[in-house]
Amino acid sequence: MTGTEQVAVSLDVTAVPANPSGAGRYTIDLAAALSRRDDVRLTFVSRRNDAARWEALSPEAVVVADAPGSRPMRLAWEQARLPRLLRGLQPPVQVHHSPHYTIPESSQLPTVVTVHDLTFFDHPEWHERGKVALFRRAIRVAARHAEAVVCVSRATADRLAELCPALGQVRVIPHGVDLSRFTPDPGASDDTAALAALGVREPFVAFVGTIEPRKDVPTLVKAFDRMAPNHPDLSLVLAGVDGWGAKEVNAAIAAAGHGDRVVRTGYVPDESVPSLLRRASAVAYPSLEEGFGLPALEALACGAPLVTTTGSAMEEMAAGSAMLVDPGDADGLAGILDMLVRGDAGLDARRQRGLAVAARHTWEASGKAHAELYRSLAHS
Repeated sequence: MTGTEQVAVSLDVTAVPANPSGAGRYTIDLAAALSRRDDVRLTFVSRRNDAARWEALSPEAVVVADAPGSRPMRLAWEQARLPRLLRGLQPPVQVHHSPHYTIPESSQLPTVVTVHDLTFFDHPEWHERGKVALFRRAIRVAARHAEAVVCVSRATADRLAELCPALGQVRVIPHGVDLSRFTPDPGASDDTAALAALGVREPFVAFVGTIEPRKDVPTLVKAFDRMAPNHPDLSLVLAGVDGWGAKEVNAAIAAAGHGDRVVRTGYVPDESVPSLLRRASAVAYPSLEEGFGLPALEALACGAPLVTTTGSAMEEMAAGSAMLVDPGDADGLAGILDMLVRGDAGLDARRQRGLAVAARHTWEASGKAHAELYRSLAHS
């Protein structure tokens, strides 16, 4: 990076919640990766009460804490106030990146927007009704007005081309994984203590992610219930906060014959997630559809036996390193979990392929691809 001309970028971090997951986690990890580069000068645009987090993440960056806290007010601010704010930034910026679907329509700067998935169009039943209308419109606006759209997988880019063809360029830039944290070797970490703090005992099958309809956790609960009699000491750990639609998961647990062996941890601190993945007998990510599926990549980086779904971005990312099951197939998932827990003959080979996949998907690589995109727009 030495000697490369620096590009000045503003990154909109106003949508990142206090306990981030999904797109929020992507924004934080991307911000950290960009802050480590000497060819990018960052300005963070944050909520008024959230400056300290970004100042700590990147002490050399400029933090402009201007956005209101509530989503309706923030979205109105984005259209009415943010374009003027960007024009008046000192030092000035050359490119603005909105990493969570929405962009200011009247920005005079080259604008990048990240589109994570198209499920607001394809599966509105997976989302709160108000969000469906909001994000459908936001994606259409982004496709018309952004100079560049970042898609986190080829599957997302292909679906965007079908539903909302972008007028600007489209770049497929996958997520990365922090290989200093997500590793088969715990190093100085005390995995046993981390699991104990979560109320988790080995052996267990792990799911990590927000509990929401698209994750299809009820099918996982049913699959676990069917294979649980063969493994009397095994538990199912559901690690993640309740999102919209979590009541179906609670109903599935209540109806299961082995529901008392399902552990709900709620929010898991970032530092404890690798311990869960490393020590799991199997990691299940049976999501019906994802833009990328970062927890699946993190599982591979930890050397965990992974099962995920066919025809998905996770299958694209895993590249033969995971066992695959059709979405919604509880019997098939039960059979694969049983095989993984027992330890099948192909386990070691898949594990090595998974580690190789993770080695290619670093945040450094993702940050470099973003920086190259910013530079191309700044000089276009």
